[in-house]
Amino acid sequence: MMNHTDNNHSGNQHPSLREGLGGLSRRSFLKLFGAGAVGTAAVVAGCKDKVSQEVTDEYKNQVEPPVGKMTYRENPKTGEKVSLLGYGMMRLPTKVDNDQEFDQEMINRQVDYALEHGVNYFDTSPVYCQGQSERCTGIALSRHKRSEYFVATKLSNFNRDYWAREKAIEMYRNSMKELQVDYLDYYLLHAIGGGMDEFNGRYVDNGIMDFLQAERKAGRIRNLGFSFHGQKSVFDEMMSRHDEYHWDFVQIELNYLDWNFADEINNSNVDASYLYAELEKRGIPAVIMEPLLGGRLVKLPQYLMTELKRKNPERSVASWAFRYAGTPEGVLTVLSGMTYMEHLKDNLLSYCPLEPLTDKEQEYLHDEVAQKIVGLKNIPCNDCKYCMPCPYGIDIPAVFVHYNKCKNEGSLPMGVGDKEYRKHRRQYLISLDRVVPRDRQPDHCIQCGQCEPHCPQGIKIPRELLMIDKMIEELKKVKE
Repeated sequence: MMNHTDNNHSGNQHPSLREGLGGLSRRSFLKLFGAGAVGTAAVVAGCKDKVSQEVTDEYKNQVEPPVGKMTYRENPKTGEKVSLLGYGMMRLPTKVDNDQEFDQEMINRQVDYALEHGVNYFDTSPVYCQGQSERCTGIALSRHKRSEYFVATKLSNFNRDYWAREKAIEMYRNSMKELQVDYLDYYLLHAIGGGMDEFNGRYVDNGIMDFLQAERKAGRIRNLGFSFHGQKSVFDEMMSRHDEYHWDFVQIELNYLDWNFADEINNSNVDASYLYAELEKRGIPAVIMEPLLGGRLVKLPQYLMTELKRKNPERSVASWAFRYAGTPEGVLTVLSGMTYMEHLKDNLLSYCPLEPLTDKEQEYLHDEVAQKIVGLKNIPCNDCKYCMPCPYGIDIPAVFVHYNKCKNEGSLPMGVGDKEYRKHRRQYLISLDRVVPRDRQPDHCIQCGQCEPHCPQGIKIPRELLMIDKMIEELKKVKE
């Protein structure tokens, strides 16, 4: 997705922010933002996926997306045209020879390519990419005219130290320094939904909501909204306060699985159909996150992928999910974390221009594909890494992703009576060791539960790790 050295962001920063948001160590960053904060996952590991995704066959013969064909949606408040595809800057590419260093040259190239093809919405946060996403984004975008792009970032004050008014304001102002802008097009209260006590502590009791509304009135914030993960009661309360706060937009999780089954998959989630309807009722534009559910909607069982390809051979499996997320008229933009150029091109093909799904196609996704995915009873992990870092070193998302992958492929060992059991047992253990180091596997879990409150999907993480650990121990007992 995307050298330019940045000499403008160090001299005037508060020491803790300079350490935390610049070339920081992992330990210093966690100390600054809090290892237990919601979103620290995105913080620490969101941009450093260890497994380099191979370019699939459908990408090898990929056609070049057209220029000048992007579908735009109008912001009803400003009248500005926003690209239906938004660039999520949460998983930036790292250098091939050093995955601890972000590849600014590649970031620049992919941002340039996105802008050339009509993308104008870029979403970041102070806590993405070990605190470096805003800086990398700012370097890439500042090479273009300010009128060519909209930038969205967040008040990611998860750590209680940043509930203090002066600290929250410091984070807000530092975002503009890092992004090299003097106003923010879209500003979000990050990850609302944990409870009203938390909301009031982060934004109301400290006067931050009053401050942000004043900043909006002054024009330094053009649009004010929030991203939602969590309790339905909190979302309903936010909607009831619309007359007070005048939300300009709201970011929600929407895809063809979550539309009707978010609550069924995990009863701590809220169906996207409900969230979208409540926003549409009030005329609040929706910004969409997780159109692919962290890649789960492209890592489908082979028979489902074959079925989707048969229905539309010229489109990728991912395009079904992107067309679905972009079809509702109340959607302003759909965010995608496009680490590789192949992903960017494929998503551009979905939206340059958008071919909206027909009612029949939407029914097919709801009634056929989504129903079958629910029936798999996978662990609903989106690989967002909000549960990380584990204090005992377990790579929680990698363990879950590996388990789901084997289950979807039909290679999960199902019992000694299975004629393929010994083959699948061996495959599972060998492949697990390849993708998750031994000292990061589930047998190191002590059931402390620190991870569980931070999972946007409400996964009972210790319980699932224990289940997988018991399965692994049983597999190891079987003699070749």
